Amino acid sequence: MIDPRMVKLADVLIGYSTKVQPGERVLIDAYDVPEEMVCVLINRVVQAGGLPFVEEHRGRVGRAMLMAATDKQLEIVGKHALELMKEMNCYIALRGSYNITETADVPDEKIKLRETYLKPVLDYRVNNTKWVVLRWPTPSMAQLAGMSTEQFENFYFDVCTLDYARMAAAEAPLKDRMEKTDIVRILGPRDTNLVFSIKGMPAVPCVGDRNIPDGEIYTAPIRDSVNGVIHFNAGTVYHGRTFDDIRLVFEDGRITDASGSDTNAINEILDADEGARYIGEFALGFNPHINRPMRDILFDEKIRGSIHLTPGQAYAEADNGNRSKIHWDLVLIQTAEYGGGEIWFDDELIRKDGLFVPDYLQPLNPENLV
Repeated sequence: MIDPRMVKLADVLIGYSTKVQPGERVLIDAYDVPEEMVCVLINRVVQAGGLPFVEEHRGRVGRAMLMAATDKQLEIVGKHALELMKEMNCYIALRGSYNITETADVPDEKIKLRETYLKPVLDYRVNNTKWVVLRWPTPSMAQLAGMSTEQFENFYFDVCTLDYARMAAAEAPLKDRMEKTDIVRILGPRDTNLVFSIKGMPAVPCVGDRNIPDGEIYTAPIRDSVNGVIHFNAGTVYHGRTFDDIRLVFEDGRITDASGSDTNAINEILDADEGARYIGEFALGFNPHINRPMRDILFDEKIRGSIHLTPGQAYAEADNGNRSKIHWDLVLIQTAEYGGGEIWFDDELIRKDGLFVPDYLQPLNPENLV
């Protein structure tokens, strides 16, 4: 028996997120995902008149291949992956791993080589296809969320099949306000006091058409305008490593000091290239169902009452010119439970302790989206 929640999710991915049209080629990229879900997606693509293509991956196999990979192997992998992506109109990635730190012991040089050769694939996919990326629920994710496996599965399907069209309508006034804003100020507990400009930058709503779960709006700071300190309170995983308590100091856009639970490793990542010490994205999160971090960025960056700031590559839709091999979303939760905080756009208080203040933005508060 096929779980009817799988069918409902597939309808969101095919009918809403990617809006598959007759004749379009759709790549389904499945990482440790049950074959039942892959088959549901194949059938739904066919029903929409599309042409499904499938690639399946396993985390332990991928780690073994990466440990053994040479420069030439990764070059070949990247070359063929790019040619395949160029044939696609749509891309759907489902990622379900029982171990989020599966690549923790892979040497850094291997990780960097993979990033180098696969970055053109990522850039092409982001800029030239209709794409959506999501996790698949696993017991390890339930553990990180502090839930039972069954409880987490129910949470997962609720949050992934939210009424994103309703969210889109509520988000429109925020897009308009951001695109009229010059100075953003972020205030928070400890020593968070960060200022930057977003003048002239587009704001991009994310309402189920890129990530699932969704619920954010992003832009990018003017590259050299970021000054001050931000102290993140959500743990993160990057390059298979876990990090906590990350604190960044900015001077004229550049991260001049970075510290946290593993200061050396944080700085190694930020030294990947020149752009890694500049910010490529600033976003506000407001998914009503997500209220605590679980070290999975596709969920954590959507936490209601959160913001995230991203050292590294800017997106083409909100491009401040920053280029990097990395794109590392770091999350600050500003709800009262996590210490509170404020966001100001010019002279207007936009959000306080995780709740939008102006009347025209209050439809984005949790009680109005569930």
